[in-house]
Amino acid sequence: MPTVSAHVALTLAQHIDHVFGVMGNGNAYFLDAIEKQTGAVFTAVRHEQGAVVAADAHFRASGRIAAATSTYGAGFTNTLTALAEAVQAHVPLVLVVGDEPTSGPRPWDVDQIAMASAVGARTYTTGHADAAATTVIAIEHALTYRVPVVLAIPYDVAALEAGPVAAAPEPRLPAPLAPRGEFAAGMLDEIAHALRSAERPFLLAGRGAWLAGASDALGALAESTGALTASTALGRGVFPDARYDLGVTGGFGADGAMQLVREADVAVVFGASLNQFTMRFGELFAPGTRVFQIDVAPAATNAHIGGYVRADARLAAEALVERLSPASAADGHAAWRESVDVASARAYAAGDELAPDGRLDPRSAARRIAELLPEDRVVVSDGGHFIGWANMYWPVAAPDRMMMIGTAFQSIGQGWPSVVGATRARPGQTIVLTSGDGGGLMAIADLESAVRAAAGRGVAVIWNDAAYGAEVNLYGLKGLAEEPMLIPEVDFAAFAAAVGAEGVVVRTLADLERLRTWASEDPADRRFLVLDLRISGKVIAPYQEEIIRVNS
Repeated sequence: MPTVSAHVALTLAQHIDHVFGVMGNGNAYFLDAIEKQTGAVFTAVRHEQGAVVAADAHFRASGRIAAATSTYGAGFTNTLTALAEAVQAHVPLVLVVGDEPTSGPRPWDVDQIAMASAVGARTYTTGHADAAATTVIAIEHALTYRVPVVLAIPYDVAALEAGPVAAAPEPRLPAPLAPRGEFAAGMLDEIAHALRSAERPFLLAGRGAWLAGASDALGALAESTGALTASTALGRGVFPDARYDLGVTGGFGADGAMQLVREADVAVVFGASLNQFTMRFGELFAPGTRVFQIDVAPAATNAHIGGYVRADARLAAEALVERLSPASAADGHAAWRESVDVASARAYAAGDELAPDGRLDPRSAARRIAELLPEDRVVVSDGGHFIGWANMYWPVAAPDRMMMIGTAFQSIGQGWPSVVGATRARPGQTIVLTSGDGGGLMAIADLESAVRAAAGRGVAVIWNDAAYGAEVNLYGLKGLAEEPMLIPEVDFAAFAAAVGAEGVVVRTLADLERLRTWASEDPADRRFLVLDLRISGKVIAPYQEEIIRVNS
């Protein structure tokens, strides 16, 4: 007869096709059922944090919820940083864990429910008779509120026979939030009027707009209003017409593009929270710009907002298109975007081949790598000073092709397992990791997982400046002791070779020639490629210069 763990596995597998994790005492029966009784694919990682990271990356890359799993106690506590990141980033996933027996905690047990709650994740605990129903409720909670949930199986319940698995109901999910009421209709009328009369209209969209499927509606709105467009770092590529798109706003934005944004007289923001980084610490818009926001949050999320509509980004954009006549852009409102050189405005500094200290200039390296990477790339980013380089110089086709896992919680060390989740979500695509030496070392156990999962379709770019670069820039420049901020230079190419990958130490742009030849080879004939870039720590990313200026 099926066990309680099998009830969880069989029910979970009706809605989730990928599970990532590390096997232990607390989840052994669950994983046995996943392997023997379901069609779900289990991918082993080498550290429990990596299990949650992989499930997180899987959702960001595909929009499909995945599961992570670990044992109880130390296995569970290892997941907490990644769990907190998923909470902060609003990523739904299910973490299946073992837990203390129903008879009470053992000497090595900890209060896992309290720990999960402390980082913002709710726990659902299965019983002997309700495992399938509890599993459905956990999935429903994760998808409804876009958060990770913990699904706990008590140790003394895991192997109990629970009878045939009853048919479980489908998770009930809320419909997209439509603009409701006279206030919302009136505000949409006001936004439409403002766009119609604007001389320099601007549209900004974030990850919420992408998740809402608003791309086509936003494209139609931009066309009908003649607006320039831009996105947040998590919404890049959401506007279908790149000719009038200024790229990413905030610290990753090009100076010329950000100057154009400040010229806008009307700005409408879709599915973006307008945090301090997107807003350039309050300087994204000029004081005279009328700023409207459309989001699913209960209220406006920034003091600059002059009008707010709580609604799904796609539905609101469609409503605005209906309110604007097809001739709006032809009435002279397209003059602004036709008069500016968008391509030049969104260009970044080329950099030199070598910085004054003789090490590689990360700007020129980033530009050259962008020229050599395959077009089908999906970029996963760890956290650290280096995040500026890929975000500025590596264009991607859509928001689900550039993921920054760790930045919501301001953490590092989640890069390698991100490759695992993205690879399972996007088989056949080229998965590119961008990571620093600090974060790369912190998660080094899952270098092996990344190489095993991505094989000939994976590339890792390690920005190796022999330091925790962000700390050097933010605190070393203030005169704090730099020794704790430094890392002995590590040979990541040798690390790569140790787990079956190909490693290349890159000291000049010519050393990147191997990436060009690698990209031209059949994936079946090549290995995972690790590029160990020996970059200068003296070249500071513009977004971090902005933070330094604010902190000063």
